[in-house]
Amino acid sequence: MHIDMSTLSEAQAYAMMTQTVIPRPVAWVLTGNTDKSYNLAPFSYFNGLASNPPMIMLSIGVTPDGSIKDTRANIEANKEFIVHIAHREMAVPMTKSSATMPRNESEVDMLGLKLTDMPGSTLPRLADCRIAYACEHDSTHMIKDQAIVFARLNHLYIDDTVTGKDAKGRLRINAVDVDPIGRLGGGEYFGAGELITVERPA
Repeated sequence: MHIDMSTLSEAQAYAMMTQTVIPRPVAWVLTGNTDKSYNLAPFSYFNGLASNPPMIMLSIGVTPDGSIKDTRANIEANKEFIVHIAHREMAVPMTKSSATMPRNESEVDMLGLKLTDMPGSTLPRLADCRIAYACEHDSTHMIKDQAIVFARLNHLYIDDTVTGKDAKGRLRINAVDVDPIGRLGGGEYFGAGELITVERPA
């Protein structure tokens, strides 16, 4: 089957991309609301962008009524946010946090999630996530109604239980222990599964 992407509607293109660009990492993003509560939402158009300086990109669409999402508004107003890498046990609350809610109504409070301090940010992180980044907004670029957010990584949290050492004594993160969620199409996610190791050429 060959599909001419130029013939597809926006919804059809989205469906094809989200079912074929797989698995995608999910950024579970915490931002600060105007009333000092916290907004929390997942985004799977997300990835690492550069390592010098360390940067990520995050694509944020609009709400069903076409307005700016709280995550984008908060990032652009406050210039900071926290990205969490959710694991298998967090799949249900992470998915529930994608629901459209009134402005300043906190998904963190709704889901009863615990928070803890995050060095490098005035915002807290989710206490039960094994990986979190303190992010600083760099710039936003628009592609039609999609906001492509670029951000610097100021601080990284890694749960000690998922770390080890490699043969040279360097810090190593055990991906199977992290058990990150990968986004597939629809309501489907992909767990860590079997680890495949292939030696890279010198």
